[in-house]
Amino acid sequence: MGTSYHITVVDVPAAVQRAELQQQIDAELRQVNREMSTYIEDSELMRFNRGPVGQAVPVSAPLAEVVALSLDIFRRSDGAFDVTVGPLVNLWGFGPQPEPEQIPDDATIASLLQQVGSDALVVQRAPDRITRSRPVEIDLSAIAKGHGVDRVALLLEQQGIRNYLVEIGGELRTLGVNPKGRHWRIGIESPDPAGRVVQKPISVSGKSVATSGDYRNYYERNGVRYAHTIDPRIGRPLQHRLASVTVIADSCAEADGLATALNVLGADAGLELAEREQLAVFMLVKTDAGFEERYSSAFAPYLERSE
Repeated sequence: MGTSYHITVVDVPAAVQRAELQQQIDAELRQVNREMSTYIEDSELMRFNRGPVGQAVPVSAPLAEVVALSLDIFRRSDGAFDVTVGPLVNLWGFGPQPEPEQIPDDATIASLLQQVGSDALVVQRAPDRITRSRPVEIDLSAIAKGHGVDRVALLLEQQGIRNYLVEIGGELRTLGVNPKGRHWRIGIESPDPAGRVVQKPISVSGKSVATSGDYRNYYERNGVRYAHTIDPRIGRPLQHRLASVTVIADSCAEADGLATALNVLGADAGLELAEREQLAVFMLVKTDAGFEERYSSAFAPYLERSE
């Protein structure tokens, strides 16, 4: 996944051996990569992307589950979250290709927009199959990391661990209490390029937290800033003033995907969706004076608990 992970467990059952648990965690993460990585040529996902168009392809239950959730968020966000956006991400230099010498022209963008669209995907469960009606390619980079967090968390629960924090690359899931016997305290980062500064502490237990922002991965051309998140509806990098969005949800996969979707939608439309679906969402919006905090009504209790 190109990142690090950190796991804190409290009150480990006597039967659980640390070294054995570590091996199980690493094996689970390797399995997630074998299923969903775009960096492993023979991963299940990459084999699917090279597979037939127009017929149902048998897939593993985890892959079907994550793609089904991706399609659900695609519909809920009116296309702001789209796991087929890869060709446009590559075009703008935020995939395996280096950033382009020239900013892509309208005709190239319009041509690639014809090659994306989650409406071309259909997921069937039991048996698990995915069908592509057009030769779109799936990239789960915006949701698979959260799914990996969920997989490790469930592994811990299967071992009888009831108090934990699992974090992979900033996305996390919690259960029970921390070593001090309190709810887990999480710091939401301020989008400060100078370093990691906590903007707001929150207190969570039994929930997942994911953040999406464009304040680290970007480049500039002729004074214009191009951030790494592409709006799949127009094929261009985000240009609005939403700097970061944090989502609290039951599963980390959903928090991860929703954070990206809301980031694409922007502050106003994103908060409308959050209020409509009663999502716990916290946003930092760029202003001329710094950053403005905005959050949904469902997020307020997490702030109040942490004061």
